[in-house]
Amino acid sequence: MLRERLTSCRPGDVLTAGEEALPCWYVVYTQPHRERRAETHLRYQGLRTFLPLCRKTIRHARRFQTVNAPFFPRYLFVGLSLQRDRWRSIAGTFGVSHLIMEGGRPKPIRSSIVEDLKASADPAGVISLRSSLHAGASVRLVNGPLAGLIGELVELDEDGRVKVLLDFIGTRASVKADRVDVVPIA
Repeated sequence: MLRERLTSCRPGDVLTAGEEALPCWYVVYTQPHRERRAETHLRYQGLRTFLPLCRKTIRHARRFQTVNAPFFPRYLFVGLSLQRDRWRSIAGTFGVSHLIMEGGRPKPIRSSIVEDLKASADPAGVISLRSSLHAGASVRLVNGPLAGLIGELVELDEDGRVKVLLDFIGTRASVKADRVDVVPIA
């Protein structure tokens, strides 16, 4: 019973003296564009961190580049035990603005949230939520120079590539892209 209560980390849970404190997940609010720096410095302090990422195409000087960007800009997760870890020093860590607090103490989040995100991420931490693709479905391109266009998914292959048929400037054209570069349209 106690182990279930500790691992769920529900807000309002209070540990009594003598109970072993298991780590819970908390949310860190970072400085703008400093999520990776904050994660690195928190790891240097011996804390467990998780920074979910997503693939994003950016345009700079007429060039497109696909990069891994934070899934939740300015937020990352840290696993710690309030009784064992020095959580007050987190606010003074490079890249960190503050911990999300409730009543003078860090506010825990349900561990299932972080565990589900980790389960849907690859080893690099990139989240992949696009598993409901099938031939004939309407999809939107989300990365690359044709981002935002809607087409019909024609083919999926085992290498993670898709073929999309687009209505583009009065003609139909097929485009090949990575599976992560398209999302289904409801």
